[in-house]
Amino acid sequence: MKAIKLKKPGGFDNLQSVEIPSIAAPQEGEIQVKIHANSLNFHDLLVVRGDSPSTDGRIPMSDGAGVVTAIGTGVTEFSVGDHVVSCFFPTWQNGPATLSNFETVPGDGINGYAVESINAPSTSFTHAPKHYNHEEAATLTTAGLTAWRALVVNGKIKAGDTVLILGTGGVSIFALQIAKSLGAKVIATTSTEHKKEKLIALGADHVINYNDEKNWGNAVLALTHGSGVDVVVEVGGPATLAQSIRACKVGGHIALIGVLTGRSGEVPTMELMAKQITLQGIIVGSREQQQEMINALNTFNWKPIIDSTFSIDQLSEAFKYQESGKHFGKICVRH
Repeated sequence: MKAIKLKKPGGFDNLQSVEIPSIAAPQEGEIQVKIHANSLNFHDLLVVRGDSPSTDGRIPMSDGAGVVTAIGTGVTEFSVGDHVVSCFFPTWQNGPATLSNFETVPGDGINGYAVESINAPSTSFTHAPKHYNHEEAATLTTAGLTAWRALVVNGKIKAGDTVLILGTGGVSIFALQIAKSLGAKVIATTSTEHKKEKLIALGADHVINYNDEKNWGNAVLALTHGSGVDVVVEVGGPATLAQSIRACKVGGHIALIGVLTGRSGEVPTMELMAKQITLQGIIVGSREQQQEMINALNTFNWKPIIDSTFSIDQLSEAFKYQESGKHFGKICVRH
């Protein structure tokens, strides 16, 4: 069967399509899944570019969605034919976070889902939403669950709250859709008028072009009559964190998710302290949280925003497009 492997030291041209042996029947506690789709995340981009080095010959892609084709003994949660989606942390089933690295993450510490079929413990997957196709389901593993945890699990948003999202990547668009479904208001930032129009069409209440408003934290305060937002989904990192703190209300919550602008930087600790803001780092979430999210998605009438879909043989082109930053929402790969 076919798989995509990443040759050291990484780079788009070092993604190679190879033939690997077909897999045997699943063992006790395992399911066999035929993978139909993946979605691209910033984490996958770091691995493939070699910024976050992995083992030579690693099969990339942390997100995988497909169909159960066989089950091992002792498996009762799934049946042959079920549509399923992978978990980012297969070993984090529930409870508080206990992981601070990517040693167990598919596509990084272990082989991922750029492969035709895989055997894995049944606890490495959950059911997919009933009304999602495989590409749509594949967007949930990383981006969807990160947004869900930021807003619902940790942010505890409620109707009438105001949420600030940064940019138009997968996590931010999911956060916009989730927040609006739960009755919150959304302020978004973006870099172009074209993306601004798309955000408004999705329900954003206000959109700030950060190229025009360099101090967009103050612009957020003006839009909220000086009070600030309840929750910030902070995907930028050091170059945007100060503005996010400025935009947050007293006693508000910032979910620190991304490192798009770097891995370290200065923090205005006086303002953070004075506003008594909760600043919490997030790396995706647990399997239980994913199940809770999918239960909620089954009641919502919207689906993830997919910018474009490439074939698995076009994986290098898909990553190049992701790196360009021209996408709005998720980029998917179809097998």
